[in-house]
Amino acid sequence: MSTSRKIQAKPVLIVKEESSDRGKNAQLNSIRAARAISEVMKSSLGPKGMDKMLVTNFGDVLITNDGRTMLQEMDLQHPAARMMVDVAKTIDNEVGDGTTSSVVLAGELLGKAEQLIKKGVHPAVIVDGYEKAAEKALETLEKIAIPVSLRNIDELKKIAATSLSSKIIANLKEPLSEIIVSAALSVKKEIAGENVVDLDDVMVEKRLGESLESTSLISGVIINKEILHPAMPRRVEKAKIALLDKALDIEKANFDSKLQIDSPEQIEDFIKQEDAVIGRLVDKIATTGANVLILQEDLNKLAYYLLAEKGILAVRRVQQTILKKVAKATGGHIISNLDVLTEKDLGFAEVVEQRTIGDAKMLFIEDCKNPHSVAILIRGANKRVVDEAERSIHDALCVVRDVFREQKIVAGGGAPEIETARAVRKFALTLDGKEQLAAVSFADALEIVPATLSENAGLNSIDILPELRSIHEKGEVWAGVNVFEGKIQDMKALEVFEPLSVKKQIIISATEAAVMILKVDELVSTKKPIRREEEPKGERAKEEKRRERMQQFTSMM
Repeated sequence: MSTSRKIQAKPVLIVKEESSDRGKNAQLNSIRAARAISEVMKSSLGPKGMDKMLVTNFGDVLITNDGRTMLQEMDLQHPAARMMVDVAKTIDNEVGDGTTSSVVLAGELLGKAEQLIKKGVHPAVIVDGYEKAAEKALETLEKIAIPVSLRNIDELKKIAATSLSSKIIANLKEPLSEIIVSAALSVKKEIAGENVVDLDDVMVEKRLGESLESTSLISGVIINKEILHPAMPRRVEKAKIALLDKALDIEKANFDSKLQIDSPEQIEDFIKQEDAVIGRLVDKIATTGANVLILQEDLNKLAYYLLAEKGILAVRRVQQTILKKVAKATGGHIISNLDVLTEKDLGFAEVVEQRTIGDAKMLFIEDCKNPHSVAILIRGANKRVVDEAERSIHDALCVVRDVFREQKIVAGGGAPEIETARAVRKFALTLDGKEQLAAVSFADALEIVPATLSENAGLNSIDILPELRSIHEKGEVWAGVNVFEGKIQDMKALEVFEPLSVKKQIIISATEAAVMILKVDELVSTKKPIRREEEPKGERAKEEKRRERMQQFTSMM
């Protein structure tokens, strides 16, 4: 009689069970984690959006409605949630604004994808449909975009004002937009036939005191340094500025040497020779006509007195980056060897003056002719207001820079999103199978922008969206939500404008983030931090430290 034994296969564990998550469960967990971040961001979208109060473990408080700042400061644990931070970084690096919109749109795309997955649509089909729909949306934006002339200063101010209108400092958007546009125009240059605005040429300096209304544009540079000697002038008009990136001192020998001195007279002679060398260096500066000296390194103490005697204002230990800004602003040349310094190397400014701002003494170099580097001095009553003003001004500067790059704009208020959604729905009819469902879901997701703008303004999006769709079907491309009046109006007529490049980047970044998360079907814990060679060392180190503080794959959202 034969007997048989039933053998049961035991599972082979490759990694710890608690360290991995796979299949549909992994996808849905990732989607929900990313959507949770999107839900947090929603209420901050638009001019009527709310602010977030971020509190650290040490009790430090930060109040902001800047998308990237919020995401960077959150202690996120789920990997998919941290991917939303990457979305914010990408769009902030590319165009400088639209971070909140991109995260909200990415979350909505994932929400629609979750519904399709539960109905049995494969993520790969959703990805294909989303990518085709995104192409159609970008094509539609290009089609409806409005060309803008860089000579039209008023339009540029309106674009900056639209960016500022959703910030804490919105009540000062008019004067600040004028400062921002003037700063951008000052540093604009043409390279290979393209208009380029390098934001590194716009210095933003913050100082507590007075109020935000006192924020001003300096046609030059601010140096956070104090004049070296009390006998030096505190104000120089018609300043001729010498820029030196070496120390004003006797050069030290590159090899060890000894000096044998046999008498006190020899010591005195040696000191006199050193003093004579310093005197010749100061004379060389004075003979060029320079009345201001800015040094990257230090200078001999005797030079303090000699420069003061000749009426030359001097500051030392100025950072190289600031020295380069002074050169750009004044038209001067940075010199390493005083022997070759001539009058042609000197920069020019109408005024160089030391002023006390708050509790610090600062050197103002201003009223430069055709400055290619300028400064914005932000004032405010407290640190939180000043910090938020800095972030807001940075976003508005980026928006103006974007218009210089691509001279096209669209109206705001959710009008472009409704119009692109309409075009994508028509395009979806040309697709076969379940891709059509994905494209329709993409169109529905685009409408999250006007819907959220309405909800944040206290309106009912259920009433607003159908009316918007109906008006757009009649050909009114720029009909959008006027959150201040609480009704639908022509946003172009209201002069609410945004750069085309920002709107395009929002769609690109949100789609890429959604696609990336949808393609993940397994989460596995690694032994060591994953190396990201493309990141700067500072960013990578910061990320690794943050990872060390977190327990991976806990508190799944």
